[in-house]
Amino acid sequence: MSKPVILTGVRANNDIHIGNYFGAILPIVDMAKRRSADFDINLFIPDLHSFTTPIDHSKLYDSILNNARIYTAAGLPLDNPAIHLYRQSRVPAHSELAWILDCFTGFGEMSRMTQFKDKSDKLHGDQISVGLFNYPVLMAADILLYGATYVPVGDDQTQHLEFTRDIAERMNRKFGNLFVVPKPVAQQHQFFGNDQGLRIKDLMNPTKKMSKSNDSGKGIIFLGDEPQIAHKKIMSATTDSLGKVQYDRDNQPGIANLLEILTLVRQDAGRDVSLEQTISEYAGMERYGDFKRIVADEVAEFLANFQAHLAAVDEQAIESKLESSEHDMNLVANETLHRVQTAVGLRR
Repeated sequence: MSKPVILTGVRANNDIHIGNYFGAILPIVDMAKRRSADFDINLFIPDLHSFTTPIDHSKLYDSILNNARIYTAAGLPLDNPAIHLYRQSRVPAHSELAWILDCFTGFGEMSRMTQFKDKSDKLHGDQISVGLFNYPVLMAADILLYGATYVPVGDDQTQHLEFTRDIAERMNRKFGNLFVVPKPVAQQHQFFGNDQGLRIKDLMNPTKKMSKSNDSGKGIIFLGDEPQIAHKKIMSATTDSLGKVQYDRDNQPGIANLLEILTLVRQDAGRDVSLEQTISEYAGMERYGDFKRIVADEVAEFLANFQAHLAAVDEQAIESKLESSEHDMNLVANETLHRVQTAVGLRR
């Protein structure tokens, strides 16, 4: 790569929700546009990660392409040569490097991964796959193939990034200078700062982040929801018995969540408004139903506008971007893989 590399991506889900959009996708697009002058931005679609847990495989291919469409609708500039948009599975070096790294990774290391424990607790028997168990090794391959220095990660992924650093340093000690070691977690957070978005909470259980796996969908607003359905979900959101709008994450998590959502949709609409200004505007309001209706109306408007942008994306431009990026990424990844293959004795 001609410049230092930032690598990031969002798993291709069947249903991307506003938590994904405001917490990851929009910050990624904004970061890519601002930092592409100084960095190569590797924005990959981690489709091989998509079935570490059970999914509907008949919908996967469309979900992968929809991931690219959503980035584009969110404003990703497809004509920027420093931004690379590619599918993980179209660069076979990801899979081969993961296997090589597997063979230098301890069973105990993977057993200590909290994400594996959390996700496997929700599954049964053979649903708990080897792929879920060694997911962090594939993530390490995703990063190390391109010499990525910076990788924006949430709190649930910091352990995986630490493992990536560990396996890179282990391989470097054993075989020489094979990999660029990404920056430690503290430096990652310092570098990205506000590039990482707010974590929207579940409408039904506002103490937990909005997540597809948490409930039946009543507390989640999907980007594909009809605006009137989203309106109803907001009107049914859990609040409290205090009867006063104020920002108190501990005692009024539902109201705090709605204040954050309202701020985010207003910012997305181009309004120059901060969370503090939204809090001040509605502080002390006593009729929760009236406040919810304000939030519901603006969320419905956001969805209608976003869905119009999504319907208008240039499919051919997306296909062209994917193909050109995948060609370039194969060249970079294969060079790294060949260096590793030589080091472990597979090549000369």
